[in-house]
Amino acid sequence: MALHKLEAFHVPNNVNEALALFKQYEEVLLLGGGTFVRGLDARGLLGEVEALIDIRKVGSSDVRIDAAELEIGASTTFARLAGMKELNQEPWLGALVDALTHPPVQVRNVATIGGCIAAACPFFDIPTSLLALDAQVVARGAAGERRMPLSDLFAGMFANSLAKGEIVTAVSLPVPQGRCASGFVKLASNANDLAIVNAAARLTVDGKGICTDARVALGGGVAESTVRSPTAERILTGVRIDAAVLQKAGEAAAGDIDPLSDHRASASYRKAMAKVMTRRAVEQAMARLS
Repeated sequence: MALHKLEAFHVPNNVNEALALFKQYEEVLLLGGGTFVRGLDARGLLGEVEALIDIRKVGSSDVRIDAAELEIGASTTFARLAGMKELNQEPWLGALVDALTHPPVQVRNVATIGGCIAAACPFFDIPTSLLALDAQVVARGAAGERRMPLSDLFAGMFANSLAKGEIVTAVSLPVPQGRCASGFVKLASNANDLAIVNAAARLTVDGKGICTDARVALGGGVAESTVRSPTAERILTGVRIDAAVLQKAGEAAAGDIDPLSDHRASASYRKAMAKVMTRRAVEQAMARLS
């Protein structure tokens, strides 16, 4: 590995211990589950890291759901979430349930919700589903605790907006009102690969089948961060969703993104597939509504 400045590895037992460690080093890397360390190293992003701090003992792994919100402790693993019957029974959480099926079992058993979103990797699946569910991030640092929309956490490819010494402690999802469902789909080169394009959609409909509220999120290299498509959301809202509306929403989503080109896909291919993935995500949500 390229961690040539690495001096120490720490496993703090609580938040205060973790915050104290930040003062000892200029550059640290927090490990929530550590499943993407190799990916960061392969991209040459760890050369200045002086210490690894494993915070799995620091964060909560509690999961609480009530009439107002679902709160997921940052140290909750994908496997624990995927195994919760309460989540699988809620149509509005369908996008999260779908996204949790894609990582291989080795990743599901170790990767944590907090580590996944703090990594700010645009190719991950869980952040796309959470963005469509209006996720809020709870972070704690020396100045206290604060909340922010998940979109505000992303500051670019592999970069987040956390201040030095801040730690993600939870993710909160507000329970939507009315008849609501969501879905997530992914395009990858193989079953265990990072997404080439992924998409999530959440729909709320009234008694007449009119969509009263919509969310569309895309990831997988459609930009340097996971993003929402406000144009597609406007097209889906206020109408009964049919094939023509789906077509327009897919085209709108492709117009809202600025895809990357890399060794796995060109920007033009990602833009074309964003149309398809958007339609399929909306269809997935619609299927749960019916």
